[in-house]
Amino acid sequence: MSKKDNLVVGLDIGTTKICTIVGELTHHGVDIVGLGTYPSKGLRKGVVINIDATVQSIQNAIEEAELMAGCEIHSVYAGIAGGHIKGFNSHGVVAVKNQEVTQYDVDRVIDAAKAVAIPMDREVLHVLPQEYIIDDQDGIREPIGMSGVRLESKVHIVTGAVTSAQNIVKCANRCGLNVSDIVIEQLASSKAVLTQDEKDLGVAMIDIGGGTTDILVYVGGAIVHSAVISIGGNHITNDIAVGIRTPMREAESIKHRFGVASSDLISRDELIDVPSVGGRKPRQISKKLLSEIIEPRVEELFMLVKNELEKMNLMNKLASGVVITGGSAIMEGMPEVAENVFDLPVRRGIPHGVGGLAEAVSSPIYATAVGLVLYGSENQNPRASFRVRDKNMFVKVRSRMKEWFGEFF
Repeated sequence: MSKKDNLVVGLDIGTTKICTIVGELTHHGVDIVGLGTYPSKGLRKGVVINIDATVQSIQNAIEEAELMAGCEIHSVYAGIAGGHIKGFNSHGVVAVKNQEVTQYDVDRVIDAAKAVAIPMDREVLHVLPQEYIIDDQDGIREPIGMSGVRLESKVHIVTGAVTSAQNIVKCANRCGLNVSDIVIEQLASSKAVLTQDEKDLGVAMIDIGGGTTDILVYVGGAIVHSAVISIGGNHITNDIAVGIRTPMREAESIKHRFGVASSDLISRDELIDVPSVGGRKPRQISKKLLSEIIEPRVEELFMLVKNELEKMNLMNKLASGVVITGGSAIMEGMPEVAENVFDLPVRRGIPHGVGGLAEAVSSPIYATAVGLVLYGSENQNPRASFRVRDKNMFVKVRSRMKEWFGEFF
């Protein structure tokens, strides 16, 4: 297989599936050239609980993508999820050195905003600038080159558990892969499914995966809130298994084939076959009954999201409504239930903005993996390799002191 330098690979390590997408950088953007998926074993609610099983699943997904793309994969942009992901807003202020803002001033004001107390078991995953303020003039997106004496920044900081990030890096390394960066999954998905107009007007994106539901809110083109709810599609599957007394594997299959989130969309006349547990005879139940099991769980999930948005006073800022994506968003009736709960326009988020095998990935299932490729194409650094917090604090302090002395001499 050939080794290509213009490839970007997204690795979505999900609770129900591992998905690898290979993108090729072209003059027009990104072309999808490879795709590999494999059932996920070894994760629970987005967090690695069995390294060997996770490594095997990643290896199988990588090999499938390599075969399709005809290349060798050496580095990836990996997604991270789970209830440990926390986001908060911060603010930094610095004096501008020569009365004109330079990249150095921007770096310093971002560092000032990052200077918040974070527990030792957590790591900063992203610092996402919202806006810059120069001498009380707010709403500035690109401050470099502007005149002023005081520079402020408003940022959204996302942190995650150090151990969860380490385990993802460890799994990738065991497959012979370098991790170029670790990206929260809702940020990746938003790059694939949201338009710039939606981000400017105000939009909430809800990525409903197998183990978790990830929330990201844009207002005025900037991220103002991120959160994770530890309920996902697997909880719906579990409700079906218990409600109609069928094995989990069969419940998952029934959910995909016959599941409808809104019972108003079907009539009671339709019947489906249901395998029983313990070798008993299969039974028939109405599709309406199945929907009546699914609907309360879906409503509960959207109510939890709505409560999160209301708690942050964001419901009245979502002028362009809500976008739902992720594997569970495919189910018929999901947008209708969401519209009833949020009282806002709702649409399904389909990945866009890529060429090549775009048809193969035009499903909410691939939103995160496509988004990781797009994120990687925008933030490429060929020498970058994600490292969890440096253990040698002396090295950090020494390099920082060198910077300070360099400013004066």
